[in-house]
Amino acid sequence: MDKRDFDTSGAPLAADTNTPLGATAEAGGVAFRAWAPNAQALYVLTGPALAAARQQGFVPDPGDAMTALGDGTWGAFVPGAAESDAYLYWVVGNGGFGLKRDPRARELSVAPAYPDSNCLVCRPQSYPWHDAGFRAPEFRDLILYQLHIGVFYGVDAQGNDKRRSIAKFLDLLDRVDYFADLGINAVQLMPIQEFATPTSLGYNGLDLYSPEMDYEVADETELARYLAKANGFLVRAGRPPLTLDQIRCGPDQLRCVIDILHLNGIAVLFDLVFNHAGGGFDDRSMWFFDLQPQGDNNRSLYFTDQGWAGGLVFAYWNAAVRQFLIDNGKQCFEEFHIDGIRYDEVTVIDSHGGGGFCQDLTGTLRYEKPQAIQIAEYWADDRAAAVRPSPSGLGFDAAWADKLRGGIRGALTQMAGGFNAFVDIDALAGAFDTPWGFDAAWRAVNAIENHDLVYAGRDQRIAALADSSDARSWYARSRSRVAAGLMFAARGIPQLFMGEEILEDKQWSDDINFHANLLIWWDGLGSDPVMRDFRAFCRDLIRLRRNFAALRGESLRVSTRNSTDRVMAVQRWIEGSGQDVLVVFNLQETNRFAYRVGFPSGGVWREVFNSDAYDDVGNHAPVGNGGSVTAEDGYGWDGMPASAAITIPANGFIAFAR
Repeated sequence: MDKRDFDTSGAPLAADTNTPLGATAEAGGVAFRAWAPNAQALYVLTGPALAAARQQGFVPDPGDAMTALGDGTWGAFVPGAAESDAYLYWVVGNGGFGLKRDPRARELSVAPAYPDSNCLVCRPQSYPWHDAGFRAPEFRDLILYQLHIGVFYGVDAQGNDKRRSIAKFLDLLDRVDYFADLGINAVQLMPIQEFATPTSLGYNGLDLYSPEMDYEVADETELARYLAKANGFLVRAGRPPLTLDQIRCGPDQLRCVIDILHLNGIAVLFDLVFNHAGGGFDDRSMWFFDLQPQGDNNRSLYFTDQGWAGGLVFAYWNAAVRQFLIDNGKQCFEEFHIDGIRYDEVTVIDSHGGGGFCQDLTGTLRYEKPQAIQIAEYWADDRAAAVRPSPSGLGFDAAWADKLRGGIRGALTQMAGGFNAFVDIDALAGAFDTPWGFDAAWRAVNAIENHDLVYAGRDQRIAALADSSDARSWYARSRSRVAAGLMFAARGIPQLFMGEEILEDKQWSDDINFHANLLIWWDGLGSDPVMRDFRAFCRDLIRLRRNFAALRGESLRVSTRNSTDRVMAVQRWIEGSGQDVLVVFNLQETNRFAYRVGFPSGGVWREVFNSDAYDDVGNHAPVGNGGSVTAEDGYGWDGMPASAAITIPANGFIAFAR
């Protein structure tokens, strides 16, 4: 327990420097502590005082005053206050006075609506977690799926698409079995922290400790419908059911979804934005929290005068700001049980004096939860700095990479030129190399589509890139399968973007008001055989990677690279185990018969995957090797001790294993 004084009932009489920052519900009341080093006075307003503060001419009661604790923070204890109670701070500074939201508020009110929301006292420990036995996959075994809550998936009680009114956290319950069947073992949610605009990618958050309110369900009837779904999963897992009160608040709805994903073997990663906050700063936000005179954003407490993405870069030189961000990461681990973090544009942090902060961040959170992966988006010239340990590096576990992505998308663009087009297989093979300076290839997170790349007005989805004239043609289908196969045959952590697994060919947007036409066409799975086939292909390709450890290891060699024939073979193995996998790609539009390739050893090699088996449009008969080939010992080829004459389907690939 902390060092505060207590009365005879056990309730603390005041807050001190041992009180956690933010609002903490305790026996007998709520302790409040806020950082405002340059303020003249702070008040915590609850009950009637909170309502009165919204009226012109309000003067705070001295009884609501907080105490300056001597370290730049202010504290107070409000007897009788409890979980779910509303509060705001009244700040008096050299530049004025007025209401401020708690930068560490765990929950905000729906009414009054944002940005006039009240902060709500939240007790994160009240949610009854069921995931005690869950363990996230090893980092190198992760298969990520990136999605945006607001536009990913959502249907109403009648089964009608309701994403035009923004999907909710709890809508993910309708996709838990879908994820499990697809085989991905981790979902990476785009930012879910409260943002100012009606719709957003999420990278303009203002209230970092509070989940986005538009993703919450407030209607009682709707909430009861979701509760029934949640309890169906819990009963199936032999766990006790939840009550309506246990998912009534928005943060608990998010906890419920993570809980159930864990029960189904799926890890959850958050996307945290520590390079900036905003724009769209409102008067009650943390911008100029201690109300210094405006005109110089270096006086805004949490920020500098440097801008990024419409907002302001954090003041990494300030220890309290650094701790605010580190504590936000810890909150995500402790209060939401997440299994990893993707950090947005770490390049911006590093280039604005935040390199030391990154080291402190990664070191602290690794100590907090070593089994949670920390992934950087880092595009500086020395990419490896992101994954080098401190003191020479920033200390992240993995980083987004673009070398493989560029190689695959470049080859796909060349393939789209047709039969006579040159496809630079050597360049494609070079993209399979370990990124320069990385001590291990698994540290590269590889994606051929992501939220930035295929956003409205930017680059094309894979299907459209494969055939710009018809994203459902055989050319588009077969070339897209090759692109996915190349990514899953490579080292690194593969990541799919929502809809990629069903050959969604439209770009995407978070703005459902102007781009509702870009929503993922989930109904196509019921009516479009192309989408069904591609989903089956992706499901089995993921299973191939999960079933063969060599595809998740570090050993790789491009054994065949022939730009004339547009053929490439990739050998994967685990040293000394004999568990080799050979994946042979044909990037040409004609079948290859009796095409000789090298094998690691002689004997029978099973055909464990054939991309041509996933094209049931028309009367297509898959082209393959009848389930196996026999490699001839002593007939060396491509630097291998054995070889076989095999069949490779047009725009396709075959995987062989012992």
